[in-house]
Amino acid sequence: MAAIPGNVREILKTLEAAGYEAWCVGGCVRDILSGRTPEDWDVTTSALPEEVLAAFGAGALPTGLKHGTVTVRTAAGAVEVTTYRVDGDYRDHRHPENVTFTRSLEEDLARRDFTVNAMALGLGGELRDPFGGRRDLEQGVLRCVGDPDRRFQEDALRILRGMRFAAVLGLELQCETAAAMEKNRALLGEIAPERIQIELVKLFRGAWAGRVLEAHPGIVGVFWPEVLPMVDFDQRNVHHCCDVWRHSLAAMMAVPPAPELRCAALLHDIGKPDTFTLDGDGVGHFYGHAKVSGRMAEGMLRRLRFPNEFRERVLRLIAWHDRDIPRTDKGVRRALRLLGEEELRLLLALKRADNLAQAPAYRGRQLEIDKGEAILERLLAEDACFSLKQLAVKGNDLLALGLRGPAVGRALETLLNKVVDGELPNEREALLEFVTKS
Repeated sequence: MAAIPGNVREILKTLEAAGYEAWCVGGCVRDILSGRTPEDWDVTTSALPEEVLAAFGAGALPTGLKHGTVTVRTAAGAVEVTTYRVDGDYRDHRHPENVTFTRSLEEDLARRDFTVNAMALGLGGELRDPFGGRRDLEQGVLRCVGDPDRRFQEDALRILRGMRFAAVLGLELQCETAAAMEKNRALLGEIAPERIQIELVKLFRGAWAGRVLEAHPGIVGVFWPEVLPMVDFDQRNVHHCCDVWRHSLAAMMAVPPAPELRCAALLHDIGKPDTFTLDGDGVGHFYGHAKVSGRMAEGMLRRLRFPNEFRERVLRLIAWHDRDIPRTDKGVRRALRLLGEEELRLLLALKRADNLAQAPAYRGRQLEIDKGEAILERLLAEDACFSLKQLAVKGNDLLALGLRGPAVGRALETLLNKVVDGELPNEREALLEFVTKS
């Protein structure tokens, strides 16, 4: 079992020396029992908030006294210390209206969401696990503490948290827990979009995200109803061996776990049901689906308040996913010019995954993608010019030739396009000569 870090040990020691109980609690305990390195450490204690403040003096900040939370500053970072508590009624399906402090660790653990998050670890290595969280971890099960219906009605965001834990930790949702998630899924409509977005991004990173999403499209459909027509939608095309939803999930799981890339893979074909046509032979086609998918995805991402940079990258990947990039120096340089190296690499990963998610007999595009990646690597190794900052002339050079205002920018763009297309070498003299003669 991983050791409790020194700064957290000092907090536990200080509280115990003052006569209080103190334990590490929640996700950090779950992670160390799973062999993972905790991202952060939380402490729970029998000490009341004012007693915690007194114990740590100037090193303590009253960041959430109403709910019993004090933040203790240490050289290694801040640690939240929360008093044992019992929650009152949850009238908004998210936050308790009030809390009551208690001296009982078991009462505090009983209010938590899942058994794997309801364990406490003491300074000497003692584990308090009244609800069988360790057993559930060992058996690969995610189960609610107590009545799952009540847990999700108290805080509907726990539905998405459950999906996220299953996706990241590889846990199977216990049947009663999964049934209660589905039963109460409409309550997600009352959760702030930003909170849903945060959980989704974490879920996208999970190694088991595809399995979880495939099992619960109805939950996703509460905030993204656009996904529901994808489920069981027969593509009627020999290139595809599964419906639009499962194809999209297979593509999502075939890309690296970068959230923007996984999100683009999930949504890249969301416009297919709206663009479906059958030809005279009964073969399905989806003309213009990339454009429609992009338009739909933009609304979906805006609805959940995704950051602009995230949204714009996802939309560019969707727009380009079905666009052919010629496997030539000129074709790859043009793509680099428009997308940049990082985004072009993401696009090639998406194209590769999209093809891998097709019927096995139609996965021959892998070799063409290999060719494109090989050209990309060679161009980068040669320091090929594809951006203004690499251009051998700058704005001052054109000002010296007498150009002014917007004409400078237009000339630089023209020069860059000529270099990218191989019509001019990226050499200062040649570029200035071209401008002079133009």
